[in-house]
Amino acid sequence: MQERPAATSSDASSESPAVGPVTAATERLLRTAGSFDDTSIGAPSMCPGWTRAHVLSHVARNADSHTNLFTWARTGVQTPQYPSREARAADIDAGARRSAAEIVEDVRASAQRFSAAVASLPDEAWERQVRMGPAATGRVIPARRVLWHRLREVEIHHVDLDSGYAPADWSPAFVARALSDTYRDFGRRDDVPAITLVVDGVTERLGSGGPTVTGSAAAVLGWLTGRSMGADLRVHPPGPLPTLPPWA
Repeated sequence: MQERPAATSSDASSESPAVGPVTAATERLLRTAGSFDDTSIGAPSMCPGWTRAHVLSHVARNADSHTNLFTWARTGVQTPQYPSREARAADIDAGARRSAAEIVEDVRASAQRFSAAVASLPDEAWERQVRMGPAATGRVIPARRVLWHRLREVEIHHVDLDSGYAPADWSPAFVARALSDTYRDFGRRDDVPAITLVVDGVTERLGSGGPTVTGSAAAVLGWLTGRSMGADLRVHPPGPLPTLPPWA
């Protein structure tokens, strides 16, 4: 995905290639969310303890949080994604109590604010460093990577709505990049079991030894991120799939 946009207006028809994948993913999610009524939006999601309403409220606040990071890059004034973990959780919980129509409109409006922030960012700001996380306690990244982090949130949480959108629906470009990120992130952790992954014929090792898990890139990514039980994967020697820690 191209990350650095050319100068554009905030009109969706003239958005840069950089924000285009995020906008397309958001529109797909909004089509799914628009099918929920006040009852179905309260059904459990794939995120433990969260309903679909919680997931969608999180997606909306996540858009605003990434807009905050673009504000930081544009102005040079530290603007954390969220004031604190507690404030983040409280906003999601409060948002989940609204009607389906209110929640969907919030997702749409927050996405429009995000796109406007992308369009307003000057060229020199794309390499400025911002710090992710509540109260700016997370990883430092260049502003250009904010686009990728937002795309990843939208695509992963669309699956979490448990309404027909699955890892097999992710684009090959998204899967390739997200899988690379997941390999790198899991490789830094001590709670990930040793696994040899054979993905579309390419071998990747997490740790040393362990069983070999074979499957398509989308199927492996779905399993590693906890968005699939791994039914389409093969394990050698035969047995259950390794138990994975939470993805994030």
